[in-house]
Amino acid sequence: MREANRALAQNPKDAQALATLADISFADQEWEKAARTYGMLMDLVPTNPSLDEHQVTLRHGLAAMQIGDYPNAYKSLTLARRDHENQFDINYNLGRLEVRRKNHDRAVQLLRMAQQARPDHIGAAKHLGQAFVRGKRFREATSLLRRVVEAEPDDKESTFYLGQAYYEAGQTDDAVRVFGHLRADPVYGPRASLMAGSLHLKSRQYDEAEMDFQIGLRHATVPPDVMLELKYRLAATYTRMQRLDRALETLQEIARANPSYKDVAAQIDRARELAGNRNLQTYLMASTSEFVGLCRRAAAGYFPGSKTKITDIAVSRSDHIDVLAEVSTAKWEDTVLFRFVRGGAAVGELVLRDLHSRIKEVHAGRGLCVCAGGFSEGAIAFVEARLIDLIEKEQLTRLLKRV
Repeated sequence: MREANRALAQNPKDAQALATLADISFADQEWEKAARTYGMLMDLVPTNPSLDEHQVTLRHGLAAMQIGDYPNAYKSLTLARRDHENQFDINYNLGRLEVRRKNHDRAVQLLRMAQQARPDHIGAAKHLGQAFVRGKRFREATSLLRRVVEAEPDDKESTFYLGQAYYEAGQTDDAVRVFGHLRADPVYGPRASLMAGSLHLKSRQYDEAEMDFQIGLRHATVPPDVMLELKYRLAATYTRMQRLDRALETLQEIARANPSYKDVAAQIDRARELAGNRNLQTYLMASTSEFVGLCRRAAAGYFPGSKTKITDIAVSRSDHIDVLAEVSTAKWEDTVLFRFVRGGAAVGELVLRDLHSRIKEVHAGRGLCVCAGGFSEGAIAFVEARLIDLIEKEQLTRLLKRV
């Protein structure tokens, strides 16, 4: 081999000798040398009919792919594909490059052709599945990625993509299982913990969510953006669990690292406020039964010095309850419908329209809408000519102090 290389080196202008040298480098997987030599041959092809243009172009593209020279790999493989549209190596590698270029539809087209040519090729299935995920074709991705993971259980990248595909396809249980399995992985563990915890938080499984986020934070290496989001959602979990001291502590850690992260400053103010007002905690975060009990007491004590008889309580699935009461004071008697809305977001006009219809239905003389935030301009305009009073957060806070 050394003698052959020495002989070839003495005839650098000999195109056939250069081709032999390139082939030797390619066979020995000396990718940089192969890419450089085939690049020289591409310039010689037009004047040397003895050179195999397709092989030179293809191998230049494949060698460039191996050394991460993706622009030249793309150019050469695209040229090599002319009149060779069904060749596996070309479609497979061009498909991977199209994924990098974010041309997801084109990537799927090429990788599907590669996968059909070699159905048992795990790499083709893997990259096609990932291309489906990137192209938001999640249900098509799951079957492919599941086969890849079954064949190569140690392929954590494909496992993570499978979890994403399950999540986006609405297969929550499968997504939790996959992300839970990945939580301990040093590379994908932090992001998998974030995803698993987010799913548990969404389904109100707060103990499991806390565990997921804590596992993610315990990794030796956590990307800064993932670290902040893990803490942010852990703080949200603590808030839902009414462990406000831990929520406040976690939010302050985020603020020290990045004071402008999301709405952390507002969340800190809110945690401090809730920590000093137990009834407001109950109103916003407690169980439905506790919320109903608090609203019942608030309605009964809303009109000082009155005799108030609660006649009906209706619990809505959209986080509000209606309390119907017969109120008698020294100056007037009437049936009043209270609507207590949970959450701190602004209440819109639709809620007020629904309340107005409900007032007519139960033959109440007036209505009150109570919320822990404020009301939209449309909501305020709607009640101007109607017997509905709007009770915003400041008034609610004063009311809850009397309960």
